[in-house]
Amino acid sequence: MTKKEVIWREILFQAIKNKKIEFTQKDLAQKYGFSLSTVFNALKIPRDSGIVEAGGRGFKILDIEKFLYLWATFRNLKKDIIYQTNVAGDVRQIENEMPVDIIFGGFSAYFKKYQEAPADYDKVYIYCQEKKIKEIKNRFPSQKGYDNLIVLKADSWLENFGQITPDCQTFVDLWNLSEWYAKDFLEALKIKILK
Repeated sequence: MTKKEVIWREILFQAIKNKKIEFTQKDLAQKYGFSLSTVFNALKIPRDSGIVEAGGRGFKILDIEKFLYLWATFRNLKKDIIYQTNVAGDVRQIENEMPVDIIFGGFSAYFKKYQEAPADYDKVYIYCQEKKIKEIKNRFPSQKGYDNLIVLKADSWLENFGQITPDCQTFVDLWNLSEWYAKDFLEALKIKILK
């Protein structure tokens, strides 16, 4: 994920989870160790699109839903894939065999958070630090066939959100998945986070 997306995730996480819609560029820069110009540039497209409004020393979000869709269209999930393979067994078995230091994304993130699935799913998406990929490969060796375990590269800050991706990231990741059932998950999540 790019630094811009890390900033967008933080803003959307705070807006959705904590109902916080006002921020300062300085606070975001300090939290992530980014330069002020990095934060300023990350806000350019949302400002130009009328999603955020800058004023004084800070800015505020005007449209959370539009911001989610903006990020969803910019997200390049395929670029973050670092390993994929076919694993025998159903998704519950695959999820239960994961090491503790991975982060569930996509369908599994939705299921683990809300304890329901709007549709059956047959793929497990997880995030993992590149340095920890060896353990995943040992547990789930490369096999030919239908890739039902997809491992994505976790950014340095993702683990701060716990063992599942935050709803805003789950939303943009689901938006970028091609499985037919992704739409069912996306619609269900949209209702939960934008109510």
